[in-house]
Amino acid sequence: MTDRSLDLGWVRVFDAVGRLGSLTAAGRELGLSQPAVSYIVRALEEQLGTVLLERGHRGSRLSPAGERLHRAASAAVADLDAAARAVRRLRQRPALRLFTDYGFASFWMMPRVARFRVVRPETEVHIIASAAADPGSDEAGDVSVLFGMRTDFGAGAVQLFEECVFPVCSPKFAARHALADDPRRIAGLPLLHLQSTPHPRWFSWRDWFAAAGLDGDPGPGELSLNTYGLVVQAAIADQGIALGWAGLIDGAIADGTLVAVGPPLSRAESGYWVRPGPEPSAAAQDLIDWIVREVRG
Repeated sequence: MTDRSLDLGWVRVFDAVGRLGSLTAAGRELGLSQPAVSYIVRALEEQLGTVLLERGHRGSRLSPAGERLHRAASAAVADLDAAARAVRRLRQRPALRLFTDYGFASFWMMPRVARFRVVRPETEVHIIASAAADPGSDEAGDVSVLFGMRTDFGAGAVQLFEECVFPVCSPKFAARHALADDPRRIAGLPLLHLQSTPHPRWFSWRDWFAAAGLDGDPGPGELSLNTYGLVVQAAIADQGIALGWAGLIDGAIADGTLVAVGPPLSRAESGYWVRPGPEPSAAAQDLIDWIVREVRG
């Protein structure tokens, strides 16, 4: 009988009694009545054949035997709770936060995110898009895809696309204005602008006009829009000509929704870069590796 295994239902109760030094307080913490806690302790004492709790007028305290058992019960409760948390985490799908701008999120990531689920089906990707997504952003995602110059990024960043823009519009708009015959007619047509700071980090229409040797004022006209998605939608809707970013609008060019109507302008030191967050996980590195593979084909 001395080696009979104990019923372990008492472990959490006895841990609470020893930790709180009160049957009443232990019952309150565990949602039990004081008599129920007292009954469990007495049943345990009967199983062990010794006093575990010395009861007095001013409360109760553990006996030497009770202190020894409490140390084991407390350690067991801590280990079991830690194991339970680990098991629950195994059931939860890990989530990655990808921080980027609206253009990359809408035109590159969203059409492809289902492919990443095939590679890592247990991982969710939460895309956090912001108009203020630049290399100096305080937002700390697990992975960031940002636009900027090579000097804006540390050694851990990988360039995805170099900056390359060219005029695009709908096929109907191009045909109506005979842009295939003479791209220089762009100078006299409505231009679609992406709103920016006075010193934008990306190419503007002024940059393209200068490179193409065109006269005229390509400053913001009647349609100046605050996200690149709206700029592209306006071009698709025959509202004017937009600067198309290679890497973002490739799909629209491939399916004929938009057509290129002028020469490209590029610079190798600028473009989109992917970089890990401050504490990259294995899942984050998998996402980075997958993005790089997708870009490089």
